[in-house]
Amino acid sequence: MKPLVSILIPAYNAEAWVAETIRSALAQTWPRKEIIVVDDGSNDRTAEVARQFTSKEVFVVSTKNQGAAAARNHAFQLSQGDYIQWLDADDLLAPDKIERQLEVVRGTDGKRLLISSSWGYFYYRTHRARFIRTSLWQDLSAVDWLLRNVGANVFMPTLNWLMSRDLADAVGPWDTRLLSDDDAEYFCRVLITSNGARFAPDARAFYRITPASRLSYIRPSDDRKKDAKILSMKLHIQYLRSLEESDRVRKACLAYLQIWFDTFYPERPDLVAELQNLAAELRSRLEVPHLRWKYDWMVPIFGWKAAKWAQMTLPQIRASQARRWDKFMYKLETRNAAGDHWANLVQASQGN
Repeated sequence: MKPLVSILIPAYNAEAWVAETIRSALAQTWPRKEIIVVDDGSNDRTAEVARQFTSKEVFVVSTKNQGAAAARNHAFQLSQGDYIQWLDADDLLAPDKIERQLEVVRGTDGKRLLISSSWGYFYYRTHRARFIRTSLWQDLSAVDWLLRNVGANVFMPTLNWLMSRDLADAVGPWDTRLLSDDDAEYFCRVLITSNGARFAPDARAFYRITPASRLSYIRPSDDRKKDAKILSMKLHIQYLRSLEESDRVRKACLAYLQIWFDTFYPERPDLVAELQNLAAELRSRLEVPHLRWKYDWMVPIFGWKAAKWAQMTLPQIRASQARRWDKFMYKLETRNAAGDHWANLVQASQGN
């Protein structure tokens, strides 16, 4: 009998997206699957929309709001699958994503299996998704994967991964202390517990960019997220150094600290000092962060904080404009497709 795959969907105020996400899970060509949706205390119609799909394959439960990590932990406790597919409530899977990933590891020892896939980001139209190959799109040992992820800040979203239940059991639950970066910390633990990451090049996932989904975005005034990010960074360094203590690991960890240094500078001098202490443990020191050249010229005129605000905010404004345009085109294409379908029905009825 083919193994059972559990597709686990935490959902919070995802009324606009959750139906499409569940449909992408139901459309999986892998025949044995269960889909568990945990509504994390939403105050919109997320639970109502999700329950329209309730069936032998789809189970929906509502809990009080405790955050994405707690919702994922609850979904896992309810699951029975031999493999686990994490799927956020605004993301999508290609129909053969899971089947393609399981083909890659057919006949291998499945106890500590971790399989990644290619992925593209989109706003509304999946056929406009951009798939940009990175250095993580290949088979890698745990230490080599983390060196690239940490040292070069290369990103891979949660929905890419398919993992064996044995591995999920060995790793333990998601860390509910982390208001941000919980996925990065979790899969860092997964990698150091795994036998390495296998890459399925023909498996595809679609990562939706929405304002609500940007949990990793940290505003200058958001102290709770900054505290959580520091904790996650400490754990990342601890996990990577547990695999290998070497110059290349120290170099990658220092690069990681430097990349994120401007998130805390200068608003949180306590966390700036903490990062410098971490750098000292790695036999170095962090440099005062510099803004990108597009914004660095603003510092002498408007000051560091204003220039930093511009660097963080202006790209968000451009992304919002691109999102609105894509939404307009999505609605236009959907309406035209519906119109074509109606015209075909009318023509067929007249032909009869």
